[in-house]
Amino acid sequence: MPKYVIDAHRLVGPVPFDDLPADPRGEMDRLGIDRALVTHTLSLYSDPGAGNEALLALDDPRLVPVPVVVPGETDEPPPGVRMVRLCPERHRFDLTGPATLRCLPALGLPAAIDLDETSPAQLRHLAERLPRQRLLVLNPGYRRLRGLGELMDEAPNVWAEIGTVNTQGGVEWLAARFGAGRLVFGTGAPVADDCGPRFLLDHLDLPAEDVERIASGSLEALL
Repeated sequence: MPKYVIDAHRLVGPVPFDDLPADPRGEMDRLGIDRALVTHTLSLYSDPGAGNEALLALDDPRLVPVPVVVPGETDEPPPGVRMVRLCPERHRFDLTGPATLRCLPALGLPAAIDLDETSPAQLRHLAERLPRQRLLVLNPGYRRLRGLGELMDEAPNVWAEIGTVNTQGGVEWLAARFGAGRLVFGTGAPVADDCGPRFLLDHLDLPAEDVERIASGSLEALL
């Protein structure tokens, strides 16, 4: 089992379609997750500005804020932020458009993007236009491994979250091809299950040092 675990993809706050716990810390304790990068649900499902304000009001070093950015409306990152999140489908902007291409270099921060919000082709184009921009692909799933692999082949500035790569040998295949240093642990909880990804992390058929990288080291290097 890894010594230290950081969840790169967690939500805080209520969700509009289910009765789920708004505070993630109890479940983090139960599953042995030491820290989490968190985005406020209000930012995802309703108002990015109000959600980011609520997110930045959290006062717990275990919960690292990842605000949602809408290009054209955000000029500079809030203090203390180490990653931002882009939601081009939910918030209706062009991931490879001029506003995004101006915004990301100005922020100078890694950006997390759910694969369901975009496509490998768009991410490849973004990575080519902004080769110094670090991109973390959330929720890649296991049905799109070929597309993810082609993206990571062409774009060395792309990392992948493994929480949904829940097919036998899928994470091991990615690690063999790209190195554990480009893979990070994440869950998408509480909207997505966090027990499965945590079980997956503990049972990877990889050297212990690679498991430690996926559990925390890769994300710390990305940030």
